[in-house]
Amino acid sequence: MAIELTNTQTDRSAVAVEGQVFEITKAVSFEAAHYMGGKPEGHPYRNVHGHSFRLEATVAGTVKPGEEWVQDFSELAATLSETANKLDHCLLNEIEGLEVPTLERIAVWAANDLKPKLPGLKTVVLARPSLDERCVLVIS
Repeated sequence: MAIELTNTQTDRSAVAVEGQVFEITKAVSFEAAHYMGGKPEGHPYRNVHGHSFRLEATVAGTVKPGEEWVQDFSELAATLSETANKLDHCLLNEIEGLEVPTLERIAVWAANDLKPKLPGLKTVVLARPSLDERCVLVIS
């Protein structure tokens, strides 16, 4: 006896999204410089140096009625870019709250900047891809 499978191409109920929670993620990149002033004389991190950063945000929620998605990716990208642009080509140490610009602190700073515009914000990831480093902030 053969089992008849639902055709997800023609049967909308087979791919119903109502009531399900999704997480969507978008990332942007920026360039910035920093230094770690508290390091001992001669330590390489004490010198001003720059990185390519990747800022990623994950938003969780249900599909908005009439929109068929949790959030428009272009709106998410615009919001992320707005935050990244505040850091792009800056000396991070000169930005209020980033006097000690570790990945952890930059992630918290970015989350604080994003939260008012992204109420479903679940995680913020700050990475330095060329160094294979990343920090994940889980928002509770």
